[in-house]
Amino acid sequence: MAFQLGGGDDDLVETHDINVTPFIDVVLVLLIVFMVAAPLATVDVPVDLPSSTATQQPRPDKPIFLTLRSDLTLALGENAVAREGLRAALDLASGNDREQRVFLRADTTVPYGELTEAMNLLRAAGYLKLALVGLDASQNP
Repeated sequence: MAFQLGGGDDDLVETHDINVTPFIDVVLVLLIVFMVAAPLATVDVPVDLPSSTATQQPRPDKPIFLTLRSDLTLALGENAVAREGLRAALDLASGNDREQRVFLRADTTVPYGELTEAMNLLRAAGYLKLALVGLDASQNP
């Protein structure tokens, strides 16, 4: 804020100019902070995928569970199934309804690549609706 003195008047005239220098300084500092923080956000960190805080979705009356065990064997429901026979077993369990959702469960020790391979087997069998099953993280101690 600037004042103009002189002329003998008792009224002071104000000059209405905004000083934008502090604003520019703050914007530049924020730009530098985001430029430094952005690469740090893409660093790989360990993730515990089996836990989830998502709200539980309603389950159908007779869900189809495909389980990938820690020894990398597959089980449909409670019965072990070979990878080659997965399509026939799924067709039998779903009554040839490929629009039915398949719930995929995997042990925490299963490598991510094996889980992806199980999803590829489901896709190759024609079952495109897939739900990943995990533990509710809010109930775990």
